[in-house]
Amino acid sequence: MKIIAVIPARYASTRFPAKLVQDLNGKPVILRTYEAAVATNLFDAVFVVTDSEIIYNLIVSNNGKAIRSIREHESGSDRIAEAVADMDVDLVVNVQGDEPFIQTEALAKVIEVFKEDMDQKIDLASLMHEITDQQDIANPNNVKVVTDQNGFALYFSRSIIPYPRAENVGVRYMQHVGVYAFRKQALLDFYTLPMQSLEASEKLEQLRYLEFGKRIKMVTTTQKSIGIDTLEDLEKARKML
Repeated sequence: MKIIAVIPARYASTRFPAKLVQDLNGKPVILRTYEAAVATNLFDAVFVVTDSEIIYNLIVSNNGKAIRSIREHESGSDRIAEAVADMDVDLVVNVQGDEPFIQTEALAKVIEVFKEDMDQKIDLASLMHEITDQQDIANPNNVKVVTDQNGFALYFSRSIIPYPRAENVGVRYMQHVGVYAFRKQALLDFYTLPMQSLEASEKLEQLRYLEFGKRIKMVTTTQKSIGIDTLEDLEKARKML
């Protein structure tokens, strides 16, 4: 099984402009993320896919692999699908460009489910972890996911799901971690499918996969992602390094 990691990277960001090229203790954020992905030794190759000449040149000048997007894209999945369309690859792992503290163990767990999926029932796999704080549960920036008894995603939402109409019934609230592993065909299918109402409403691209019948296997982890979405996040990351 040939496995690659792809890091979609846009220069512009509405919440934190040019966050991927901000200095993180001597190196830009995106370069830190790229090097961390390579250092996991989980992938046959790692690529940054970007619409930005600045990010492209930054990666290439540091002996990394980068691909320029040909078209404008609304989602990371679209950007990755374009990049891998002509590649001989079985599994594509989406690594977020603003998460330089890559959790190798968690990524390995996501990849492992495909190696065990002999009947190829899994189209995508992703991560989730339990949250118990009520503010975290109510926060629309924390995407929640509910699964069936076999760990396949039923729905993702920014709202509280399931709604706690009855208390003390053993409900666990699970937060989605935005790391995905795709079969190549699932990505190519996504690229040709139109956005539907659920995705448009929640602004969650994973709902397009569900709306068109793709099966997303969720893997539980205790490791939480650490993303850089604000200047405060960047300062925390600098202290961590």
